[in-house]
Amino acid sequence: MNSNWFKLIMKITSIKYGKNLLLKGMPIIFNKHGARIEIGDNVTIKSSFLSNLVGLYNRTIIVTRVSAAEVIIGNNVGISGTTIYARKRIEIGDNTAIGGNCKILDNDFHPLDVENRLKLMKNVHGGDSDLVPSKEVKIGKNCFIGCNSIILKGTVLGEGCVVGAGAVVAGKFEDNCVIVGNPAKVIRRLK
Repeated sequence: MNSNWFKLIMKITSIKYGKNLLLKGMPIIFNKHGARIEIGDNVTIKSSFLSNLVGLYNRTIIVTRVSAAEVIIGNNVGISGTTIYARKRIEIGDNTAIGGNCKILDNDFHPLDVENRLKLMKNVHGGDSDLVPSKEVKIGKNCFIGCNSIILKGTVLGEGCVVGAGAVVAGKFEDNCVIVGNPAKVIRRLK
């Protein structure tokens, strides 16, 4: 599919995007009615296998799951084969690079409690339920997220953070940290 056609579909589904949006391959971008997806200027979204030499396992997926959800992507951001799935809010700062096959999730997808999980399974409209634990995610400006990383609900990355490949990140991290591991921890501070 031609990216110009896909941009038309984005406009029809109330997805706002800035100048020079570059789509390599075909992402999956779904904006729930009433939700908000905004993509800044000079953003590149890679979704084809050969668009990133790390090797992408899937296309980029950007989803707002409930009508109050927001995904805000700043200017000059690069995204490769990443899943961004919001029930509350996910914000990605300017000049941030997100490596291949990352996941950025502001929710647990299901309740932890068995009783609530069973309620959700019986509810046809379970995706809209408040039973799913969710917390906003904020990724600061000038960050680098290494391939195959997972950014979990409630995570706040300060400006200039570097997340090592394969890290599982939860919590709050100050500016200019190098964060690695599972669970992720700070191993170095940058100037």
